[in-house]
Amino acid sequence: MAVRSVFDVGEITREFENAGIDTHFIASIWKHVIQNPTSPSLDGVPSLPSKAYELLRSKFTPLTSSLASVAESMDLSTTKLLIRLQNGASVETVIMRYDTRLGKYDGQPRPGGQRSTLCVSSQVGCKMGCKFCATGSMGFKSNLSSGEIVEQLVHASRFSRIRNVVFMGMGEPLNNYSSVVKAIQVMTGYPIQLSPKRITVSTVGIIHAINKLQDDIPNVNLAVSLHAPSQEIRTQIMPAGRAFPIEKLMDALLAYQKKSEQSIFIEYIMLDGVNDQEQHAHQLGKLIQVLKVVINLIPFNPIGGLSSYKSSTEENVKSFQKILRGTYNIRTTIRQQMGQDISGACGQLVVNLSEQRSVGSASLLSDIEDICI
Repeated sequence: MAVRSVFDVGEITREFENAGIDTHFIASIWKHVIQNPTSPSLDGVPSLPSKAYELLRSKFTPLTSSLASVAESMDLSTTKLLIRLQNGASVETVIMRYDTRLGKYDGQPRPGGQRSTLCVSSQVGCKMGCKFCATGSMGFKSNLSSGEIVEQLVHASRFSRIRNVVFMGMGEPLNNYSSVVKAIQVMTGYPIQLSPKRITVSTVGIIHAINKLQDDIPNVNLAVSLHAPSQEIRTQIMPAGRAFPIEKLMDALLAYQKKSEQSIFIEYIMLDGVNDQEQHAHQLGKLIQVLKVVINLIPFNPIGGLSSYKSSTEENVKSFQKILRGTYNIRTTIRQQMGQDISGACGQLVVNLSEQRSVGSASLLSDIEDICI
């Protein structure tokens, strides 16, 4: 039987309660592991009851995953980590660094400093099958436990102080709902203490999960991978969209926003001739103008033979943005591309170990960005 991660909060809490050990000690165990991520033992955790050490030795380990490889972009703005899980599978996680002394969208100097956003994976592969996404080409392999999700943050913290976390890596987070919720509860509690407002969960639109998300993890940001202005186009490029009709999705988002009173992030990948024309911009504007949203237009990253789609022209992207802003008064941004040289990009996280370029180099394919405003 595999040992569990100390960050699998449900399991360690249950074991401590069954053994009559105060669960307040769990936070000190997490703090020790975060401060000593390469230590193979939990014996160094200070001031635990003796039976806690015995329980930890028999059933838990500091980290169930290991750092298999690291790749840095040439400009050092992006670090991509290949994380090997206990079952032998692997996932990728990406650190993106932003210098807030430069304006995020206009490049103008302003007060601030460097901050880092971590893009985490929630599944090995994905069952959504989006035709523009490399991860989707893997198919679904397995869900990550809450501990395996949190461990990505622990590994990444060795390289950068993480300020924001976005669930935009491999997998559909809301198809692994329980583990994602528990992982966020750990990330927002002591000792990690990330603000919920600095965590973003991205989904293709799992309606039943959206309906309960705000109750289970209040104040967390919601991002929706919409990518189309109509149900017809959406199901063409996102087969899973058939199960979540766009009209019902809009109703769910309206209900969500009434509870949260937060902006919803709409992710929209720009595909040449598919969803990037002026009529598509007007369709999209009319569809979502009833919501308080930020639309993030994402330049498509070609994925070799996996897709026949092409990137929209810069002219079409800017025209699309102008219509949404000018006609519908919708806040619209164009995603900054990062880590292109190490393939750290939106929709392109995929692990194929048979195609590893070399030992110590992740199978890197090219983005995500800090959309936590």
